[in-house]
Order: sequence, then C-alpha cells, then structure tokens
Amino acid sequence: MFVELHLIQNFAPSNLNRDDTNNPKDCEFGGVRRARISSQCIKRAIRFDPHFQQETGVSVSHRTKLMIDELVKLMTASGMEKEEAQKRAQLFAKHYSSKKGNLEKDNRTVVMLFLSQVELQEIAARLIDISDNEKEIKELANEIAKNNKNRPGAPDIAMFGRMLADRPETNLDAACQVAHAISTHRVNMDLDFFTAVDDLQPKEETGAGMMGVSGFNSACFYRYAAIDFDQLVANLNGDVDLAKKTVQGFLYASVFAVPTGKQNSHAAQNPPSFLLAVVRRDGLCWSLANAFEKPVYATTQKSLTEASIEALDQYWGKLKDFYTNEALPVVACLDGESGLTHLKEAQVDSLNKWVEAVAQQLPQE
Repeated sequence: MFVELHLIQNFAPSNLNRDDTNNPKDCEFGGVRRARISSQCIKRAIRFDPHFQQETGVSVSHRTKLMIDELVKLMTASGMEKEEAQKRAQLFAKHYSSKKGNLEKDNRTVVMLFLSQVELQEIAARLIDISDNEKEIKELANEIAKNNKNRPGAPDIAMFGRMLADRPETNLDAACQVAHAISTHRVNMDLDFFTAVDDLQPKEETGAGMMGVSGFNSACFYRYAAIDFDQLVANLNGDVDLAKKTVQGFLYASVFAVPTGKQNSHAAQNPPSFLLAVVRRDGLCWSLANAFEKPVYATTQKSLTEASIEALDQYWGKLKDFYTNEALPVVACLDGESGLTHLKEAQVDSLNKWVEAVAQQLPQE
C-alpha cells in the first residue's frame, strides 16, 4: 500500500532554499529553467513542523554530531558527576559512531547520527549502570548498534530512514520518498539591490553603511511525496496505529511546513492551494511532474495556480484512462476547483476532511 501526496503551492517572492552562490536553487525541466526546493529542505521542514509531533505524540529525533553533549546532559540530570559522565559519553560515542574509534577535536562525532530521544535516554541509562571500563563501554556500543534495527523507531526515523556507513546494522530503509519541488512554469532569477544605513553615521556624511545584491524568485511549485505504508509499519515494529498517526502527521506537516530560508526578508508564508492524496493498493507510484513538462503560463483569465491545477487534473485523467489501477484519490482545493474534471468527484471541502478521508482508507489493525 502506498500513500501519495501531490501539492500545488504558489510562493510570493522569496529565497526559501539557497545554493552555494546564495541564490534560490533551480534546475532544468522540459527544456526550460525552473525554480526548485530540495527534498532535504522539505523533509527537514516537515520533521520540525509541530503538527508532526502533535499527531504522533512522539518527540522529534536528533540528527547531530553532538551526541556526547546530549548524553552528558541526561547522565548529569540523573545525578552523575559531569567529569565522569563526560568520560563515559566520549568512550561510547567514539566506538558507536566510528569503527576506528575517532572523534573530532571539539568532542563531536566524525559523522552525523540520527537518534530518537528514547534511544538517547536508554544509552544514558545503560552508561550509568556500567563501569567506566573502555572495553565494557565498547561492548555496550556494539550491543546497542546491533539491536537498534529491531526496535521500534521514532516516527520521523521510521519515515525518513537513517544510514551510518560504519554501522550498517543501524540502517533503516526510509518509508517515504520526497521529490524536489519544481515550478510548474519557466522562472527567471530576480536580484534585489539593497543598502543598509549606518544609524550612527554623522548627518553630513552621505552613502550607505553597506550594500549588496540578493537573489530571489517567485514560483508556483508542484510537490510530490510517496509513503510505503507497509515499510512504515515494519519500521515501527508492526505498530499500525502509530503508523496511521505518522501518516496523518506527515499530511498535516506537509501542508503547513514552509522552508525557513530568508523568511525574515520575504515572509513568504503561503499555504498550498491544491491538495491531492492518493491511496494505492496496486504497488504503483505516479509522480505527476510530467503534467508540467510543457510549462504552464498565466493569462488574464487564469492564474498560474489555476493553470497548474488544470494541467495536473488533465494529466491524472490521461494516466487513469490508460493504465489499470486501484488508486483512491482525495482532493482538497482552495483555488482553481473550476478546473477540475477527472478529480472533481474526489473533492472534499476542508483540510481536516481531507486527512480523515485518507486515514479511513488505511488498515484498521
């Protein structure tokens, strides 16, 4: 069983996700330049959106090199002296994170680790209960790494997976695929020339305290994600109820989460205008990005958002008519519903009803 998510979201001028030149990320698709938001950026925004934790009831996990600091906090909170906690945390971290037993100079692990709060609390408790003998702590690191794959993970780890080259036994296949968001139309880069005034500069002096340029664009994006529900249940050790809550949290968070890049300068807090969720039992997944291989364009009668929704609806109809499938679509549409033909019967009139309709199609146990 797969749950697919298709969103149309129009953003005001912004720079939500920057490249190495400090300009909005872009790509070429259909022979023209498109605005782009990377999948990594979108996934992080979803993980940290409060709706995800609210629906699942589980704290967000940590992807960090600062494992030692977190373990020291937990152990000292339980009454252990800081110096002793530091010693044990360092020994554990270097053997858990690297086969060579290496740490960076500033007490950070060599690689980023993705650990749930429950896992960190268990590690801290085990470190308190054993001696500070390095051999014993190394054995504990090996034991916890070996057992990590077979324990219920936090919803965000179960959804997005984790990989540690030196500890393949801790790896978890992601239950979710997230595509890079791309604009449904051709996009050109805009530049903002800015100046900053020195507030204490004498009045008789002229000129700016500093000046520069900053890139931005404005785009209507198509966003796509697919959840392998069976993999999600497996990652959560068969907990179907938590898997359903995780899907619901993902749906809400996907709608409300907005990347934070340069928001203080642009305030592009624009919610999606079109939500399509598809529950599939045929083992297929359909990205609808090719609905926009030919870029859409705005007219005096039709906005970019409306043109995008219409193009997606028409492409869905072509796929559905050509391929045999068992797809069960659910649509919530804020703008452009007049452009719906093939998906009109699947429409509901609110976000909550949209999420509820998807949840009702998931296994009950």
